[in-house]
Formats: sequence, C-alpha cells, structure tokens
Amino acid sequence: MSKPVRVRFAPSPTGPLHMGGVRTALYNYLFAKKHQGTFILRIEDTDQTRFVPGAQEYIVDALKWCGILPSEGPNIGGDFGPYVQSERQAMYQPYAEQLVAEDKAYYAFDTAEDLDRMRDQAKEMGMPNWQYNSVTRATMKNALSLPQTEVAQRIANGEPYVIRMKMPRNEEVRFHDLIRGWVVVNTNNLDDKVLFKSDGMPTYHLANVVDDYTMQISHVIRGEEWLPSAPLHVLLYQAFGWDAPEFAHLPLLLRPDGNGKLSKRDGDRLGFPVFPTNWTTAEGELYSGYREKGYLPEAFINMLALLGWNPGTPQEIFTLEELVEAFSLERVSKSGAKFDPEKTKWFQQSWLRMQADADIAKGLKATNPTLNISDSALETLVGLMKERATFAEDILTDGAYFLANPSAFDTETIRKKWKTETTGYMNEWLDRLSGISEFNSANIEAAFKGYLEEKGLGIGAVLLPYRLSVTGVGAGPGMFEISAFLGKEEVLHRMKTNLPTIEAMLHEA
Repeated sequence: MSKPVRVRFAPSPTGPLHMGGVRTALYNYLFAKKHQGTFILRIEDTDQTRFVPGAQEYIVDALKWCGILPSEGPNIGGDFGPYVQSERQAMYQPYAEQLVAEDKAYYAFDTAEDLDRMRDQAKEMGMPNWQYNSVTRATMKNALSLPQTEVAQRIANGEPYVIRMKMPRNEEVRFHDLIRGWVVVNTNNLDDKVLFKSDGMPTYHLANVVDDYTMQISHVIRGEEWLPSAPLHVLLYQAFGWDAPEFAHLPLLLRPDGNGKLSKRDGDRLGFPVFPTNWTTAEGELYSGYREKGYLPEAFINMLALLGWNPGTPQEIFTLEELVEAFSLERVSKSGAKFDPEKTKWFQQSWLRMQADADIAKGLKATNPTLNISDSALETLVGLMKERATFAEDILTDGAYFLANPSAFDTETIRKKWKTETTGYMNEWLDRLSGISEFNSANIEAAFKGYLEEKGLGIGAVLLPYRLSVTGVGAGPGMFEISAFLGKEEVLHRMKTNLPTIEAMLHEA
C-alpha cells in the first residue's frame, strides 16, 4: 500500500456498544495489524441531544475486554488528538465557512416549523419524501433564495442558521468500495445535507470527513448503514480538494431467522445477549452481556470474526493473532450474516476446552470465594469436567456431586435401568470397593473388571447403577476417576447412604 494504514473505529456514545459495532472495531483492528498500521478509537459525540452518560466509558471497557486495543484514542493519546469530537469543536466551523466562501455550501435560516410545514404540504400534494435539494431550495429561507443584504443582516442580528451542502444537480458520484465494488449515485437523489448546526456543532457528515482527513485515515471500514452517506462524503472530499480514503462497507448482522437486522432491542428478548458486557440504563433496566454470561473474550471475538468473513479454509477456531494473519477485506461478504446463538455456544465450549485447568480453577475461585476445596483438587475437578461444560460455571453446577453427596437423583434413569437384582450387585461391589487398599482409578478399574468377569455381568449392569448411587446422575466423567477424586471413605459412605434412598424411590413408583 502506498501510504501508511490508519483506520478508526468511531462510535457515538448514545448507548451500549452493540455486537455489530464490536465486529466493526474488530475488522478495523485486524486490517490495521495485518498491514502494520494504526488502529484509532474516536468518539463521535456531535449529536449532544442523544448523548448517554457512561456510554463512552462502556465502549472503552468493552473493547478492552475483547482485547481490541487502540493505538490512539481518548486517554491513550496520539499525535492527532483530541479523539473526542466535542473537544475538537472549534476546528469545524472554518471548514464549513470555507465551503460557503467557495459557493459549495450555503447558510439556511429555516426553522423546524418551516421544514415541518413544507413536508406537510408535500404530503398533501402526494410527495411523501420531500427533500431540501437543488429543486426546492429556491422556495426556502437561505442564502441562495434571499437577497445578500438580508442574509448579512440576519447573521448580524444573531439569527440562528445552519450551513447546508450545495448539492450539484444531475451529476454522477462514483467511488470504489473494497467489498461492494463500484458504487454510482446521481446527485438528484441526494439532498442538501446540513453540515453545521445552529448550536455551533458540526453534523456527523462534516466532522467525520474533516476528522478522517486531519487524522490521515487511509481506510474507512464501517457498517453498511453508512453506505447511503458515502456519496456525500465523497463529494465533501472533492469540495475540499482532498484525496478520499478507501471505503469498505461491512454487511449487516441479521437475526437468527435472517429476518431483519440484529438490533439493540433484540437483546435478551430473543434469549441471548447482543452486547459484549452488561449495560444498565439510567432507569435501572439491565441488558445482559457476553462477559457476565460467562463467555470467554476469545470465543466472542472468534465468533464475531466469522460473521461476514470467510477465511477460505475449513478452519474455524482462531486466536486473535491467527485472525490478523488470515484476515482480508476481499473475503468479507456483501450479504448479511445470520447470527447463530448455538454456534456461539460451540465457540465458547471449544475455547473453554483449550484453557489451562489451573487458569479455569483460578477463575472459579475468584467468582466463588466461599468454595471449600483446595486449589489442586479444584484443578483436578476442572480437568474431569471441562470437556462436558460450555461455561466455566457449568463445572460447578453440573459437577456439584464432586463437592457434596447428591440430594436429588435421576429418577427417570433409575426407574428404567434399575433391575430387581441391581441392589444386590451394588452391595457386592461395595464390598469389593472396601477391600481396595490403594484407592486410585487404575486399581478401582481393575477391581471392577475382575468383579464383572467373576459374575459374568455386562458393564451396563453395574457401572450405571454405581454412577447413580455415587453421583445421582446418569452421565459424566469416568466413574473410576470420580471415585478416586472423592476418596474411598466418601464413596463407601455415599453408597451406603444412597442405596436405601434409591430402593425407597423404586418402591414408591
């Protein structure tokens, strides 16, 4: 590439960061790292009416949890700051005034009431999509329709005004999108967008273009929802005489049924989070996040990367470093990507299995400070259970029998599998267990096989009842490993205690 790669993730602090926004940040990050470039976080808060307290802090915290760390940004620094648009406010008006001076933009004095009245009149005339454009601007209150003396007087009197783009008539705007190819739009389909507002703040469009230029952004990688704004941005670059960056508009994230965009409002309503971390509204309403649900950040990021991008190989599990190596915008799809919550659990399960037992155990101790088990024992428990778990907490909930004698039993399995002679087998097996001096899994297994051979029994006649009488459930890790973990005294105690309970259940049935 001819110039250094500099990309930015530029969210607005209007609420929590949606997982679609995280994916945009991730693709920017991967592209920057792939090309030894710079990944920038910029907060676009020009719309102060929609500003939500705490949203900026949420964005920073969420990206940190995901491991998508910017090189420049708020509280990080860099040579192109400030990185919050409201802190850059003073720089935008001169650019807007430059466009006015060059007859590429103009002052407009229309009030909100004026605009509403024109829209209502247009609807009455059968024109529901009225636009402020090259045709209608002559009927409005602006510097193109009013005498210049009146324009000057209105400004001198302190009358509120906005600055609008003077959209050329019947011209083709062409730009190349790295994902979608050539995009061509006629300016007759574009309105005279407001560039500078009466409150002294730029609109998103002006601030976005000025910031991208002054921060030397080489590639603008953003969501598909910004594609309709791209022609205006291209025209602004042309109006200033600047080279435009490369554009890449990412596909939408769709609901699991493919019916519409996955939105912030879908969180929890459809049974899964859409935010990286928990978000609580000012009214106290909680929206759940992947972090608090127990997902590993590596699993969350791995899942997001493959929503809209295809590596071109069967590989599905990627570390962040492997994603950097494999990523390319050429393999990003044009079409929307359906979110699959079950596949997300698969990624989580796969990543949990790759974690070191000691690390999982340490995390469980941190989240369960009252857990009464030694570090080494917990690490062993993790090793036995993690292949069957989706989340770390499943190890404790599904493996509760490791920590205490079960108080409940798999009644359905007992009634199906417990035969008339089973209790007799269990009592005989109990005697054999009591005779094992060194109670480890190998010796327990050898004794078990010896008992089966001596009695001429199949494995199912003894192993499942043994599991039920010790753990209360019909499936789990190997029973010889479970037995060794619990120890001889505990296993014998459980069998002596639980066998009468199971017998009573059978008689009640």
